[in-house]
Amino acid sequence: MTRKVILYFCAMEKSSYSVRFLRKHFASLLDAAYSPDEANTLIMILFEHHFNINRITMALNPELSLNDTEHDIIEKSVNELLTNRPVQYVIGKEVFCDMDFFVNENVLIPRPETEELVFHIKQEFEGKTDANADYEVLDIGTGSGCIAVSLAKLLSNSHITAIDISTGALEVARRNAIANHATVDFIQADILSRPQLDRTFDVIVSNPPYVCDCEKKDMRANVLDFEPSTALFVSDDDPLLFYREIVNLAQHSLKPDGTVWFEINERFGEDMVLLCRNNGFSNTSVFRDFRDKDRFIRARR
Repeated sequence: MTRKVILYFCAMEKSSYSVRFLRKHFASLLDAAYSPDEANTLIMILFEHHFNINRITMALNPELSLNDTEHDIIEKSVNELLTNRPVQYVIGKEVFCDMDFFVNENVLIPRPETEELVFHIKQEFEGKTDANADYEVLDIGTGSGCIAVSLAKLLSNSHITAIDISTGALEVARRNAIANHATVDFIQADILSRPQLDRTFDVIVSNPPYVCDCEKKDMRANVLDFEPSTALFVSDDDPLLFYREIVNLAQHSLKPDGTVWFEINERFGEDMVLLCRNNGFSNTSVFRDFRDKDRFIRARR
């Protein structure tokens, strides 16, 4: 083999490689930790995020190449993915309700199920008779702020308040509110301490920790090793802990005829209905998500 050919396959005269080649090269490295389809998808996410190169751009410009600096950026991101770090943390964002949300290890990565929760609430507001009323909404355990910020953008006649116990999460949520030009009042508080709030609300919404400790064995390393466990997991002995506290809070913080909305563990739909009914809530309904699993509860005071 000639020196020229050896160099071609060795530790990379980086500027000489086309994007098409690099895509295959880095995807093959990711095959060690991901399926081939996942690896290809992840590489395309990196190209589009870092350099605005998508599949169409790549097809129309097959010899498009990266310089040394650009190559190093992709290589660094690939190395992070090889540690099982979620791609959303690698690129620092996730799209939610058609908006970009900054994310890091202080907050959960927003899920598509939670988008459904937001749109259920939006539909409820659209069905109200007084379209000009100012509605008060409380988001408990806001994390990245994805629910609060999205509702602030979707419900123009509303005032949004968001609570979280985590300083780091609130920093992320405030950043997302500013970036998306949303007005949200953020409060640092522990819902388990039953904080006193200075107003009552038309809607209280929460996506609290609901994954039982016993379910950890079925979860992927990129979730277990990187996403904040305090925002995910709840004890097997008391899986409805946060829901019970929020229902108690709603007794004095929810306006008459107000509603609570929850995202829930699919295993506890019936238990959640009983919890709400036993605490004075009526018209309690379970909604299924796009995977046909019990995922949301709505209850009216």
